[in-house]
Amino acid sequence: MLEVRDLSKSFGGLAAVDRASLDVAADEIVALIGPNGAGKTTLFACIAGFAKPDDGSVRFLGQNLTGWPPHRICAQGIARTFQVTQPFARLSVLENVMVGAYQTTPHRREAAARAEDVARRLGLGRQLDLRADALTLAGSKRLELARALATRPKLLLLDEVMAGLNPVEVEEIVGMVRAIHATGVAILLIEHVMQAVVSLARRVYVLNNGRIIADGSPAATAADPAVIEAYLGHGAAARLTHGGARA
Repeated sequence: MLEVRDLSKSFGGLAAVDRASLDVAADEIVALIGPNGAGKTTLFACIAGFAKPDDGSVRFLGQNLTGWPPHRICAQGIARTFQVTQPFARLSVLENVMVGAYQTTPHRREAAARAEDVARRLGLGRQLDLRADALTLAGSKRLELARALATRPKLLLLDEVMAGLNPVEVEEIVGMVRAIHATGVAILLIEHVMQAVVSLARRVYVLNNGRIIADGSPAATAADPAVIEAYLGHGAAARLTHGGARA
């Protein structure tokens, strides 16, 4: 489904992404992990069109999308969330989700109906008329996810959608991600909550200093010496290989 090949992006001589390659199949949840500053969000930005790569390619369902603007990539079926939530603060929850729905329909009634359905599925049914800036952090994360889902994506790029949430809220988002995937949406997620990575992902890519240094199952990558050295540390790696824990 998604094929990223030798993607590179530099800023002022600093290589944020350095010849990174990864794949996501149509039936997969794949995780992208690594230390802060590794280049994960920049890689997402290049895939989704918010940054133009210097080299390499992004192919989706056989179509070369490299360098396309975000709205065209979204229209092809790729939607993303942002690490820092970016709602339209003065609009209601429903209106925010409608922004996503308008990507595939010009009709207000249809957009509103789809937005309400998505919002209710993500636990926002009681906040539909609330201004977006009145939501809690957990509510804002759900809203970010709902707005992306309302575009009817085939692939969702989730950028730390669980960051800052308590364990109960993390479990709720994990359940929502599973439910979204069950409807046929492939998912590529950036996440530091390793409990969620182990629970959700079939495969994991590890990015460090812009380069993919490992890929494989969660247990295999957790046991990789390069991953332990660059990111997990021995304690977290041991916990992950014995059933998963928050790191």
